[in-house]
Amino acid sequence: MDKLTCIAFIMYQSSENQIVKNLAIQLLKGDTTIKDLKKDAFAFSYITNAEITAKKQKINRLKVQQFAEEFLMIEV
Repeated sequence: MDKLTCIAFIMYQSSENQIVKNLAIQLLKGDTTIKDLKKDAFAFSYITNAEITAKKQKINRLKVQQFAEEFLMIEV
């Protein structure tokens, strides 16, 4: 998994707040960037913590893959 997908997954899992979850999904889909989220006062702490966690902890790749598949699924 790439770094961005891991950060989006950690951010999604880190909060019960639906706004944070939506921001993580937007990040995953490419609708926003890490740079944009760092400019947002609300999202700054979530994105920063997710980046730190991604660097320091080993992330379960299967869970990250399932997260990506769930939100990147394309309906035909």
